[in-house]
Formats: sequence, structure tokens, C-alpha cells
Amino acid sequence: MIICAGNNETFDFAQPMGVGLIETAMNLTRLCLFDKPEFLFFVGSAGSYGEHKIFDIIESKTASNIELSFLSNDAYTPLDNVVSTNSSHKKDVIVNSSNYISTNKELTKKFLELGIGLENMEFFAVLKIAQEFNIPAGGVFCITNYTNKNAHEEFLKNHEHAKELLSRHVQIRIKELTSQ
Repeated sequence: MIICAGNNETFDFAQPMGVGLIETAMNLTRLCLFDKPEFLFFVGSAGSYGEHKIFDIIESKTASNIELSFLSNDAYTPLDNVVSTNSSHKKDVIVNSSNYISTNKELTKKFLELGIGLENMEFFAVLKIAQEFNIPAGGVFCITNYTNKNAHEEFLKNHEHAKELLSRHVQIRIKELTSQ
């Protein structure tokens, strides 16, 4: 099953789950309880912490849930804040999820030091629910912005084109999978 966030980030081939960690977790849990999919593939936009360029397409099976306050040693968590469905030994780009969009370029450089490359609001919830229900899962992302003070403006400017690129990428991947 192909899923996406919702609101202005929808695709005709994907089922919307909601925006942010909470809506996604609630709606995806409900879906899995009543009609458990064989696999989950999340499609969405992402912000780059600096390593990936605008309109890059990145696939991942690993997500984290690290808040900016953790990076400045102003918070800690007793929870496991990284989840992966990656069973191969191939290195994955880690996608960080929060209900907030990062705008502090200097602070978000610390994500790169931790091996985290992108941020997307929903992906951690997708992988946590997939893990709970033992469903293979992954995601594909198109970079719309960098995590800096212009993040929102860049996102708005690049969002429609990123959705077009994602749509083409997913259609190619579906053809590849169905021809095997």
C-alpha cells in the first residue's frame, strides 16, 4: 500500500494518512487494525540538513524522532528514537521526524554529525506503526527545502514540482516491481 501525508501533499496513487506524527500514527494504526496491508510505502517531501540538494529523490527505511532541544543538550528521552525496517547491510539515509520544521541552519548541522540527512514530519510514525504490526515498510522523499530561515518559502516554491518528480519516480518503481 502506498501512503502519503495529506492536506496539500496528496497523490492519486496514495492514501492520505494525516499530517505530522500524531495524525499519521492514529490513522495508520486504524488502517492496520481493520485492513492490514502487506507492505507500506510512504511518499512525501522532505527538508535537507545540507547534504542533499533540492529535488533530489531519496529512498529510506530508517527514521528518527529527535527534537532540536536534544541537539543543544536541553532535553533527553527514555524512548527509542530511531527505528528501521532496513534488513540489508546497505547504509540508509536517516529521516528525522518532528511536528516542527527546523529553521536553524547552524543547529541542524548537528543532525548531519549524527548521520541524519533529512526531515519529514510523518516518516517516524509510519515506521513505528509498521514495526508494531510487523509490516515491511519504506519511503521515498523529494527534497523541497533546506532547513534554514527560508525553509517555508522554499517549500512553497518547490512543492508542486517535487510532487511531480515523486509521482514519476513512484510510477517507474511500480513498473520495475511489476515486471519482475
